[in-house]
Amino acid sequence: MRRDTRQAETATLRGVVRASGAGEAGSPLPGSPLADVPLPDPARVEPAVLCALLARHGWIRRGGAQGRYSRWTAPEDLEPDTSLLVPADRSFDDSLDLLADAVAALARSGVPSAGVILAALAVPGDEIHWRRETPGAGGAVPWDADAELHAGASGMLAAAAKAGQARAAYFGARFEAEARDFLGRVVVVAPGSGAGTLTAYLPAPDDRAATTALARSLEALRDAVDLQRTTGRADAFDAGVRVGVSHELVAAVVRLVRGSEGVAVSLAWSPQAGTPGGFGSRRLAVEFSPGDLPALEEAADRLERSEPSRPVELVGAVVRLKRAVPGATGTVRLRVLGGAEVEEVRVRLDDAEYRVAVEAHLTGRPVRIRGRLERKAGFRRLASPTDLRIADLEEGERERLLKPLREPEDAP
Repeated sequence: MRRDTRQAETATLRGVVRASGAGEAGSPLPGSPLADVPLPDPARVEPAVLCALLARHGWIRRGGAQGRYSRWTAPEDLEPDTSLLVPADRSFDDSLDLLADAVAALARSGVPSAGVILAALAVPGDEIHWRRETPGAGGAVPWDADAELHAGASGMLAAAAKAGQARAAYFGARFEAEARDFLGRVVVVAPGSGAGTLTAYLPAPDDRAATTALARSLEALRDAVDLQRTTGRADAFDAGVRVGVSHELVAAVVRLVRGSEGVAVSLAWSPQAGTPGGFGSRRLAVEFSPGDLPALEEAADRLERSEPSRPVELVGAVVRLKRAVPGATGTVRLRVLGGAEVEEVRVRLDDAEYRVAVEAHLTGRPVRIRGRLERKAGFRRLASPTDLRIADLEEGERERLLKPLREPEDAP
């Protein structure tokens, strides 16, 4: 077993950490900007990962004993008295103590990147960062600017989640459930970020399909905008669909850029999960400016118009029926159980078909129907319906399909 790295320096560092304020070791000070940041378990922190994150966020390596430990200080001399000792690996007697002290020092630090580093250690994932420049004085931003930043970022991540499922120029309501689930797994780090900035962590490697689609599609979108502004050609937007460009992604970028002086998006791969194949060591970084808005807005319209309606044969549960008078056509809303990537569709039915839908609703049985999902309604409307009938399903299959409809009622 190797001995302690530097006992005296460890003791000095512990004194600095304790002197920075009251509280238990490894806990942020009450009321500090990092109070809501999840703290990692020092026993699970990999020294190499911590060093990679410190270097990524501008912390400065000040030497150390080769093969034993490294010393890191805050970027731009923001906190001259803050110093971290990071062991080279876990084999030293005091490695856990050094890592615990490093986590404690970051928790008490006022450096903006400290909270981001802690979150990256606590919730491993690919790091995405947005910076939205808005007119303001003294670093302040308008009240609604922060809401626009969050809404645009959420739209971008939802578009990436959908692109991770399939490629399409326009998704509409398709894959909404998958997008919601993905956003529910994203961890946002707001404390210490600063006005007009936002940092989030995307699950890795589990959700890499969405993250890699986002990386490729943002680069393709930037290239397509440059080509359109230079030559007037818009076909690059169509080609970008193959790598994840969509109406939804472009609309999210438009929302971020409009009313701002520019938007920058950067993505860094999780040190724990490693870089996915095909990306090498490069780091994604793209920027969009107000001068890009005409090209982006034209692209959003173009992509939406280019997506065709889709023929489907779906199974659904009748959840709503409406018509003005008996014997007339009526509108039925179906909760989609299979055959399409949307959650609900509306369909107009003639009197005979409407009566079939009523029977299905009263007996609690799903129906099967063919038609075309229309783009203009976000793929929520089924046009040209044919062959409506009560679905002939095995009891087990019917229960499996209807179970999601009953779960909210069964919940305590």
